[in-house]
Amino acid sequence: MYIPPKFKLKDETQIRAYIRQYPFATLITAADNYPIATHLPFILEQEGEQWYLLGHMAKANPQWKRLEELQPLVVFQEPHAYISPTYYNKEQNVPTWNYIAVHVYGRVELLLEPEQAIDILEKTIAVFEKSFQGQWERLDEEYKKRLLNGMVAFRIKIQHFEAKEKLSQNKTEQERQTISDGLLDASDSSAQQLGEIMKNKL
Repeated sequence: MYIPPKFKLKDETQIRAYIRQYPFATLITAADNYPIATHLPFILEQEGEQWYLLGHMAKANPQWKRLEELQPLVVFQEPHAYISPTYYNKEQNVPTWNYIAVHVYGRVELLLEPEQAIDILEKTIAVFEKSFQGQWERLDEEYKKRLLNGMVAFRIKIQHFEAKEKLSQNKTEQERQTISDGLLDASDSSAQQLGEIMKNKL
């Protein structure tokens, strides 16, 4: 990812916070000069000093078959918003787009044992809807078995991050304040979230 120095995010604690806040990402691999992408939710987990992304996909999706041999790229990209040139002090400006993006690189380990897949599913429930746990436990075992037969669980051992916060850092403080106020007044929730982030960084 191209990251001008002003927009580079180096704080790994903040990077991990973005992943947890915006966990729906794109898993990309390339084989034989042909890229494949799957859109998935991920769970960020620490084990000792090592960080992992946990996920699962449909077994019918052929991407999983070569995940262990191909280094994946996982792209998290939220929030984002159009930035009007009317926010700037000078008329001689053009529109742009502000956004936060995190790229994660690592190596994949397929989790093919049933208990491993169950563990991933239950961690997913715990993160996204803890109140569903009781209903999950009441589900018929045959139903769960069919569910497991149709999915592949995996984890990505994170090797490094690339992160970019394009938040008008190349503009004046007054302009950044104007942009933040404009985004907070927008009807789009993504723009509002970006406006709040910009406000907190002023």
